[in-house]
Amino acid sequence: MTTREVEHEITIAAPAAAVYQLLADVTNWPRIFPPTIHVDRVEAQGNEERIRIWATANGEAKNWTSRRTLDPEALRITFRQEIPAPPVAAMGGTWIIEPIGEQESRVRLLHDYRAVNDDPHDLLWIEVAVDKNSTSELAALKENVELVQAAEAEELTFSFTDTVQIAGRAKDAFDFINEAQLWAERLPHVAVVRLAEDTPGLQELEMDTRAKDGSVHTTKSYRVVFADRKIAYKQVTLPALMTLHTGEWNFVDTAEGTAASSQHTVTINTANIAKILGPEATVADARAYVHTALSTNSCATLAHAKAYAEQKA
Repeated sequence: MTTREVEHEITIAAPAAAVYQLLADVTNWPRIFPPTIHVDRVEAQGNEERIRIWATANGEAKNWTSRRTLDPEALRITFRQEIPAPPVAAMGGTWIIEPIGEQESRVRLLHDYRAVNDDPHDLLWIEVAVDKNSTSELAALKENVELVQAAEAEELTFSFTDTVQIAGRAKDAFDFINEAQLWAERLPHVAVVRLAEDTPGLQELEMDTRAKDGSVHTTKSYRVVFADRKIAYKQVTLPALMTLHTGEWNFVDTAEGTAASSQHTVTINTANIAKILGPEATVADARAYVHTALSTNSCATLAHAKAYAEQKA
């Protein structure tokens, strides 16, 4: 069997320890790395952890389980896919963070991989995917770490949650959100929906939504479904005012029925603020505009989910 080994690297204007900390916490990854849709920490003991990752590779959504070993003293993180997604037969590697100075570091990302049945076509597919994702991830890591160091991240990136109380079952509210292929019939602000779920629990959702001014916007998201309780998503076709939009729909049983919530994490695209909101608009204006737009749609969807679940109760 052919094992290929590749290395990518980048220099970042930040202390090595700060870079390591961002990489060590996998819950950061959907916000940092464009290919990463969602990460779930399955188990952790000491410096060993098992994680499940949902991510795109060459435009295809995949998921796999990996084991990681964290070494904060050596500033290294080794990883090995436990259950690779075909056409990958084996995949592993190491993140190596090397201090260059007090405020600069080099990050090296090493991979080794094999293809199922040593297929040359699949080896090329993996090579392209690894190169594309590694280049994208390192560039995004540099941008995000340097943004944090510049103390701008808190202002540009923000999170919020909308919650409704439902006198009905969590499963019924969950079903309403999960069955997005029916949203054009069920939600007034949704014009057209295209939903694909080739892998159970991993959805590709594209939809056209109507804004208050009557304009229609097309967005695309990948959604990871956890039966009856949570749907995590990452929007990959974004409106002009955002460079990031991730979120979760959560459904929790309560004494009165169900607490259903919609959580959003957003990063503002400063390059488009003046074009969209006018030359005098600030980051605060953009935050308020985006928050209102997303919250309006979320609350409308939650209200319809509430009505649906309560009708079933």
